[in-house]
Amino acid sequence: FVYDPAKKVLPIEGAKNILITSALPYVNNVPHLGNIIGSTLSADVFARYSRVRGNNTLFICGTDEYGTATETKALEEGVTCQQLCDKYHAMHKDVYDWFGLSFDHFGRTSTDKQTEIVQDIFTRMHKNGFVSEKTTQQLYCEQCSRFLADRYVEGTCPRCAYEDARGDQCDKCGHLLDAIELVDPRCKLDGNRPVVRESTHLCIDLDRLQPQCAAFVEKSSTAGAWSANGLSITNSWLSEGLRPRAITRDLKWGVPVPLAGFDSKVFYVWFDACIGYPSITAAYTPEWEQWWKNPANVQLFQFMGKDNVPFHTVVFPSSQIATGEDWTLLHHISACEYLNYEGGKFSKSRGVGVFGNNARDTGVAPDVWRYYLLSSRPESSDTIFTWANFVACNNSVLLANIGNFCNRTLKFLDKNTTYAGIVPTADPALIAAGADSVHRRFIDDVNELLTSFIEHMDAVRIKAALSIARDISARGNQYLQECNTTNALFTEQRTQCDTVMALAVNLVYLLSALFHPFMPATADSICRQLNAPSRLLPDSFALDLKP
Repeated sequence: FVYDPAKKVLPIEGAKNILITSALPYVNNVPHLGNIIGSTLSADVFARYSRVRGNNTLFICGTDEYGTATETKALEEGVTCQQLCDKYHAMHKDVYDWFGLSFDHFGRTSTDKQTEIVQDIFTRMHKNGFVSEKTTQQLYCEQCSRFLADRYVEGTCPRCAYEDARGDQCDKCGHLLDAIELVDPRCKLDGNRPVVRESTHLCIDLDRLQPQCAAFVEKSSTAGAWSANGLSITNSWLSEGLRPRAITRDLKWGVPVPLAGFDSKVFYVWFDACIGYPSITAAYTPEWEQWWKNPANVQLFQFMGKDNVPFHTVVFPSSQIATGEDWTLLHHISACEYLNYEGGKFSKSRGVGVFGNNARDTGVAPDVWRYYLLSSRPESSDTIFTWANFVACNNSVLLANIGNFCNRTLKFLDKNTTYAGIVPTADPALIAAGADSVHRRFIDDVNELLTSFIEHMDAVRIKAALSIARDISARGNQYLQECNTTNALFTEQRTQCDTVMALAVNLVYLLSALFHPFMPATADSICRQLNAPSRLLPDSFALDLKP
């Protein structure tokens, strides 16, 4: 198995073509561990797994650079929006490179390709009659002389009374808001109370697209086995009834609206952000449509935090459907709950939690961070990062289980010890199918666990699959104990010892493929110690390392 990131990946007719995206991180801060496990790291694990299973795989991500969040942060830092984007794009890439994320391309949305594809999608939607105009009341700051986009406004949530709700969403209860709904609103730029004025915007008519969207959801969620929270959140939107949703904003930093009378506005970030996936792919290859307009041959897997679900399961697919073109639509969505920090919430704005650069500065290897975050992945409920658990995980699992088995096996086979670095031959009678031996039971147990691992990973149950990988390693430790693997076994029962070592070292080789998605540097190290090439993950356990 050789993965060459320099080689352009295009769909192959008749192959299993897997397109993977991670939610595009905003460029207004360094990502914290909750962001990383919620999208980019989880997507990387699945991309690595897909490749190690031999699938033709493309993994795309990049920074989300347009919108109010960027304008706000640029104002805070006293720089232009482009300067801010350049700065944080580089910071994000540095963090993800350190974590070993294997993007085929990590791009950005402030590009000509983004403008071209967003405007093309909008023009087709508009031509097909799925865009309408709506005059709304908006908050206007007389001090700033501007309409205030959602994130320029803070106030009290009308639903849960949280006093620091944003104009587009309450971080406490998660409800999506219109800024005008806030109680006691205040301008985030100067603290003054804004007034209400009218502004005309363009909307995507989701209400008219609901039948097609609902049909897509029913088909895709069944075929793709969506995560439970992803389906629940989507069905909640559908059951409430879709309504026209504004796709323009009174901003300057964004994709210009190509329609007379609206040339002073830009597209709303949650309309154009998801279009960043195809536009970033277009920056990777001019043949991007082979991935994004090829539903018969491509399966699309998307990873994100649960707050981003509706934009990926309703807004983006509806936009694709509204063009009338044959787009590759979502196959599977994997939405994480929240990773909390020591009993509280991670917060970019308040600087609470561990951020990507903090993890790097600890001096702890990236694989250790990857393993702990993935073992704590909030797949079905919120989980908590604690420093105590982080230390315990490294000592009691990585070292005592996986490290112990690999080290014990390789030491026994080392060139300076009993076997002089030579893989022995297993006794065929002891490992044959149906043999009543500790060795055959070991093979059968590993195969049962391996089948379960593959089933869980195929269904994107990453945390559960990692637990099974640990169980396979633990079964290796148990096997060595059952066989009393010592120098005495080598001198007194050589056939037994040869069989044990042949099976054990091949399990080490299997573990290199099993743990490659989770701890790639560790997997590479195992292969180097074995003097064996990186390998694909097989359907069953076999003696691939020959004497």
